[in-house]
Amino acid sequence: MVCMKPEDAKKLCDKIIGTVAGVLVGGELVLRKTLCAALANGHVLFEDYPGLGKTLLVKVFGKVTGCDWGRIQFTPDLMPSDIVGTRVWRPGGSFVVEKGPVFTNVMLADEINRATPKTQSALLEAMEEKQVTIEGTTYRLNPPFFVMATQNPIEMEGTYPLPEAQLDRFLLKLSMGYVPTVEDECEILRRRIAWKRDDPTDDVKSMVSKETFLKLQAAAEEIYVHKNILTYISEIVRATREHPKVRVGSSPRGGLALLKLSKAMALALGRDFVTPDDVKVFAKDALAHRIILDVEQALEGLDPAEIVDEVVRGVKAPKQFAPR
Repeated sequence: MVCMKPEDAKKLCDKIIGTVAGVLVGGELVLRKTLCAALANGHVLFEDYPGLGKTLLVKVFGKVTGCDWGRIQFTPDLMPSDIVGTRVWRPGGSFVVEKGPVFTNVMLADEINRATPKTQSALLEAMEEKQVTIEGTTYRLNPPFFVMATQNPIEMEGTYPLPEAQLDRFLLKLSMGYVPTVEDECEILRRRIAWKRDDPTDDVKSMVSKETFLKLQAAAEEIYVHKNILTYISEIVRATREHPKVRVGSSPRGGLALLKLSKAMALALGRDFVTPDDVKVFAKDALAHRIILDVEQALEGLDPAEIVDEVVRGVKAPKQFAPR
């Protein structure tokens, strides 16, 4: 597969973001971060209160990238087989495999934390190894494959906390933001009048083909990363483990997330190398959900994102990072 130039990739990325922004009001940085996660072939968890556009963002994003997409509405009675599939008996006298909705490219896991932990765990193999096992037989998922999940805050009634192992598999944890500005709120109302219906996604067209999107992912892998940037990422991740208020810091998967996301951001901005700012912009989103605080700090309501902010301020960014 021939990789495209960063300047060509930037044009395509701008087109994708512009199309999504034409439907979803506000939050351009969130859209760009979501795109970068997809370019890194990683999973995204959106946490917000209901009605803030999480599901709409994922539906539109799946369409504009030219990929197949599917949706699973997570409920307390959802079973693992409802996600991955199962073997069923056919009148002809044999069992056949009925594949579940996980067999797609972009999977919307809507309100993922309303399902039981047992059902949530059905996604672990798919998210980590890009495969599922049904009745002892393993099936590969076609690339690209990434999960975009939404969840309500865990203090809301009828929710279950995601296991730490599953949280760690999400490349990013993002928030749409609770309070839009008055201008944004008015724009939402104006667009609803223009659409004359509640769901405008039927009119959304693909901006790139699936093959082109795979080329964008391959191009992100070719972005240059200076050894000083690798040290910078490693020092940030290590500092989360050594912080006195943290019981368990970020796993090595957090460092890999920062590496892949920063490369994707460089590509989306039309550069062929990573800068410290590419790393900083993702630090909270990629690391905070991987941190487990001391019990005392958790009871006092300390946000792990504050730990990451403090860590990033304390780690000196390198001055040399461009290729010579």
